[in-house]
Amino acid sequence: MPHKKDSRVDWEPFLAGIFSGNCTGEYGANHHIFSRGDPADSVFYLRHGKVKLTVTSEHGRKAIVATLGDGEFFGEGCLAGQPLRTATAIAMADCTLVRIEKPLMLRLLHERQEFSEMFVMHLLSRNIRYEAGLIDQFFDSGEKRLARILLLLSHFGKESRTETIVPRITQEKMAEMVGTTRSQISRFMNKFRKMGFVDYSDNGSLTVRNGLLGVVLYDDAALH
Repeated sequence: MPHKKDSRVDWEPFLAGIFSGNCTGEYGANHHIFSRGDPADSVFYLRHGKVKLTVTSEHGRKAIVATLGDGEFFGEGCLAGQPLRTATAIAMADCTLVRIEKPLMLRLLHERQEFSEMFVMHLLSRNIRYEAGLIDQFFDSGEKRLARILLLLSHFGKESRTETIVPRITQEKMAEMVGTTRSQISRFMNKFRKMGFVDYSDNGSLTVRNGLLGVVLYDDAALH
């Protein structure tokens, strides 16, 4: 039976039968899992690691539209008849992925009602998260957008105190995610560090502390 932990579903019991063989793959950091224009013929389940989805405009401008972590699905557009991938999926760190062919995924959704219901809820919750991110782009300050992204990358939950996120994630990558410049990210990160919200280890890993949640939940007074 699935159970929730920090609002995430345990998919292992549902997918236990397809974890072996050619379905499971290991991907190193910066490896392209699929690219825009590739055939959309499968869904991916991220058992471990972090993946980013990027898009490129007609003018060559790139943007990160989503970052995914343990226990998340992506590439589900094929289930709605999408013939080609509309985004590029890139591993941000070492990843373990399960590739589920479209016919098998459709059969699971059709035959296993509980799996189907949980999968729909998973997609809805993720879309709400994406929607909140888009709203932030228009209505929140750059500091709040960065704070939200750092919390999402760290899978910060109610029971968390500190959480280490992707080692050596660059400020250029953060700038892409937030939709601002590297210099702005540097200024925001220095401010967060001085206030004790984040900390860097000797190996370059970043630790997010629970005080950063106040940047997202409360007004700008938390930053002054």
